[in-house]
Amino acid sequence: MEIRKASMDDWEEIQKLYASARRFMAEHGNAGQWGTNYPQEELLLDDIAQGKLYVCTEDGIAAVFYFAAGEDPTYRRIEDGAWLNEEPYGVVHRIASARTVKGAASFCIDWALEQSGNIRIDTHEDNIPMQNMLRKKGFHHCGRIYLENGEPRIAFQKNWKWKVDGTKDR
Repeated sequence: MEIRKASMDDWEEIQKLYASARRFMAEHGNAGQWGTNYPQEELLLDDIAQGKLYVCTEDGIAAVFYFAAGEDPTYRRIEDGAWLNEEPYGVVHRIASARTVKGAASFCIDWALEQSGNIRIDTHEDNIPMQNMLRKKGFHHCGRIYLENGEPRIAFQKNWKWKVDGTKDR
């Protein structure tokens, strides 16, 4: 598998992948996180223009996700816990797998961690598959954050320097 920045040449496939992901989420008890139209076209077009939307490829696009290094405004306030550290971090948002290549979403998370060594990510309380993957990958549940629209999300972080149990790693 390879990761590269998404381009407008990928547009149609990206839209299909997100539509498929919304259906999958709805069928697995998580209809509320992305509803019927998230992420919106304008948001994705802006992500592509800024060079922050990435695709994982292997015989086509296997997954798509947003990655950026730097502060995310929604992560400034956390409740019912705390971040592992306040070191510079990268964020992953809007990850969706085509479910055609086993482990594609996991590969994307690993790639993002290689870019910064410190990743923050959040997900909806009903997104059990994502929560399970993050825990399996050694992410630590840090608390609750709120999106700009006020919706709560479960916050996770992984830093190569810390294991889930709080002991040093590397």
